[in-house]
Amino acid sequence: MVAKAADMDEAGTGHNEALAPEALLALILASLAEDAAEDVVDIALAGKSEVADYMVVASGRSSRHVGALAAKMTDRIKAASGMLCRTEGKEMGDWVLVDCGDVIVHIFRPEVREFYDLEKLWSVNPRDKA
Repeated sequence: MVAKAADMDEAGTGHNEALAPEALLALILASLAEDAAEDVVDIALAGKSEVADYMVVASGRSSRHVGALAAKMTDRIKAASGMLCRTEGKEMGDWVLVDCGDVIVHIFRPEVREFYDLEKLWSVNPRDKA
């Protein structure tokens, strides 16, 4: 069966289900957990930024793991909603930024994450999330 042009979204997938920010966050967190991301922290940006509703910071064990976490996560989001997330940094694998609109995801190698310390920048202590 071929999807009608009227049923196609911008990506041409036939999916038109926009995920609410909370549902998108839940999908992202589940994907990261399934693929063994480490030290996952979600930060509510309401009242702090107009760029997104949430930011997620996570670590991968290696450059390859960082890239795989981002790739699998974006594939799962596309499969669930047809939404395409933009990624930056996958080639290097030290820090991948995934822009999913309402949720921004940063996936780091541990050393790079420690250097940039985004949790401190946004006044979030990851130990408080435990």
